[in-house]
Amino acid sequence: MSFPKVAALAALLCMMLRGSFAQLSSTFYDKSCPNLTAVVRDTVSQALQGDVRAGAKLIRFHFHDCFVNGCDGSVLLENQDGVESELDAPGNEGIQGFDIVDSIKTAVEASCPNTVSCADILAISARESVVLTGGPSWVVQLGRRDSQNANRTGAENNLPSPFETLDQLRAKFNAAGLDSIDLVTLSGAHTFGRSRCVFFSGRLNNFNGTGSPDSTLDPTFRDALVIACPTGDGNNRIALDVATPDAFDNAYYADLVTNRGLLQSDQELFSTEGAETIEIVNRFAGNQSDFFAQFGQSMINMGNLQPLLAPAGEIRTNCRRVNPTTTTTAGTAVM
Repeated sequence: MSFPKVAALAALLCMMLRGSFAQLSSTFYDKSCPNLTAVVRDTVSQALQGDVRAGAKLIRFHFHDCFVNGCDGSVLLENQDGVESELDAPGNEGIQGFDIVDSIKTAVEASCPNTVSCADILAISARESVVLTGGPSWVVQLGRRDSQNANRTGAENNLPSPFETLDQLRAKFNAAGLDSIDLVTLSGAHTFGRSRCVFFSGRLNNFNGTGSPDSTLDPTFRDALVIACPTGDGNNRIALDVATPDAFDNAYYADLVTNRGLLQSDQELFSTEGAETIEIVNRFAGNQSDFFAQFGQSMINMGNLQPLLAPAGEIRTNCRRVNPTTTTTAGTAVM
């Protein structure tokens, strides 16, 4: 066989091989880390025993990761040489849970060294957080690699804000490749967790400069929030779902129907006149099984957003930092 034909065949084989592994798979770690799910579940369970907000913290990390450059673990990177952290973007202000992620990573590394990406740990942790608090399970697609850089500008521009209108929220979800059903469904993760008063206090008295409370906010609920959020103390934390704040269920949607959505961005899903999201909210409020089924699918949809795949990226040993480089005897820097 001539050299040109050999070269062409080699190139074709290379393309085929890249195509064979450059995709996510639910069985990606079956051989390299068979106990992965159990290790993550046990660590998340331990975290929940000491912190009822642990699940909400972990799913928020996954959400904020996927909305900036896809699910690549970039949200976890702190400022360092060559990296301008996404954590300094307003949408990530006050984000918590690093200690939990560190614990999960430590446990995974002990079981399967240098094998599982931080991006995949976030994806699995999000599911286990939901399952362990009473929610649905779904098949997590795996095989992501960790980014070696962050996107501060992307975090500033792409992350949905609690102060946004439905049109603004739709635009950000659509830009990411997600539709209105995904928007309403993924917002349902607010069925557990807390929000600081600073993110909704503007609705209580002088909403958008009107001199009056947000008209879509139930007056009795508003009165309770005024007491819970004294003027000048924006750091008090209020349950996003007052009825069952630590359980993953469909109560969030019942709150929206009764105008008790805590954040403006939540209530917009139901109170925007003529919006297609109203029917979806009503459907989920009346049928938890329907919500659970769609939540799993929407999490898969989000998890598939532009995943970073081999040979790009790396498997970080410390989720907060890019792997250090070493130098060979020839002076060539390698990872």
